Amino acid sequence: MQNANNLATALPFVASVVLGLLAWGAVFIHDVWPRVREQSLSAAARPFLYVHLFRYVGLAFIVPGVVAPGLPSAFAQPAAYGDLVAMALAWIALLAGSGRYARLAIWIFNVWGCADLLFAYYQGAVGVGIDTASLGAAWFIPTVAVPFLLWTHVLMFVVLLRTSRSGQSLALPA
Repeated sequence: MQNANNLATALPFVASVVLGLLAWGAVFIHDVWPRVREQSLSAAARPFLYVHLFRYVGLAFIVPGVVAPGLPSAFAQPAAYGDLVAMALAWIALLAGSGRYARLAIWIFNVWGCADLLFAYYQGAVGVGIDTASLGAAWFIPTVAVPFLLWTHVLMFVVLLRTSRSGQSLALPA
């Protein structure tokens, strides 16, 4: 009976993650990328970094009453505190502005932030193997917020790889 209950919550959860990735992908590919591809690294990265200042929301994974008491701490604590580190790194990258270490700060933030999100998905599905019902009210973090944040990381990787140190635009050659 327990497996049937896990399946009843796992299928809608997986469908929600996939649909979130597709929906945010459409937004980023069709509306966001055309706006940032002509910008310098610091100008293109800034709005993405601002969004990651809200990663404190990941602390919801360790708040009783928001998540079920049975949510394994081996999932909840790395997810919550990994988000706080990502938020701190986003602040550092923003404070670096377009200065000498801005590119390095954005790289460090982006690698950590993306790895943190992917690790949380891995821990939830494979490593710890949580019952998705134990996410409680935090269900919307991995199904809505994380797909959005992953797309910001994808675009920042593209921006980082396509811009030079001099900050040339991201436009494709004609």
